[in-house]
Amino acid sequence: MKMSTENTNGTENSAAEATEPASSHEGKTGSDSRASISVRTLLIGGGCALGALAIVGIIGSLSWQLISKSSDLDALRQKEVNNKHAEQVSLDYATGAADMDFRNPTEWSGRLTAGTSPELATRLQQAATSMEQLIIPLQWTSTASPIAAKVESESNGVYEVTCFVNVLTKNLQAPDGIESTATYKMSLDSTNDWQITQISGIGSALPADRDQSTPASQGTDTAPPK
Repeated sequence: MKMSTENTNGTENSAAEATEPASSHEGKTGSDSRASISVRTLLIGGGCALGALAIVGIIGSLSWQLISKSSDLDALRQKEVNNKHAEQVSLDYATGAADMDFRNPTEWSGRLTAGTSPELATRLQQAATSMEQLIIPLQWTSTASPIAAKVESESNGVYEVTCFVNVLTKNLQAPDGIESTATYKMSLDSTNDWQITQISGIGSALPADRDQSTPASQGTDTAPPK
């Protein structure tokens, strides 16, 4: 009977010893599995973060390019608007300056000085007074119609414009009228309410006095732009 008990105890002890390594192995396996999952989670999370940063960088770059291009387009549009305005102001002035009637020289001299700087207006008025002594005896009349105007250059807000006006002139020497193209070159200051600061006329009734801060005529063979 004693031998049987000892054998039984021995068997139980052997079973317990056999069971312990298995439990320990299972514990290590579970720990390794959790560690592996944690590493994968970290790698996946890091990859997502890097991907998000890359997307943010791409969006930022595209946004900057879009803003830059938008600014460039705005600048081009503003330049076009300014050029058209300078051309229209110049063409309106040239048409008015070329349209005159000896019966009302005051009205013509008013158009001649309209929109010009104070300094230039004074000089033009003096020249217009001198011209009245010519146009009244000759019974000079001229009618004008605009042809075209073009901005030649711009610097610091000052626009150089050339414009062309069709003029029909009649006087005692040419009662049937003579048709010609008058060319005007002028400078407009956009920083000072688009005032005309310098002007000359070729083949027109405009008084071209060098003392009026107006450049000398450069010939009469200038043709309007096509």
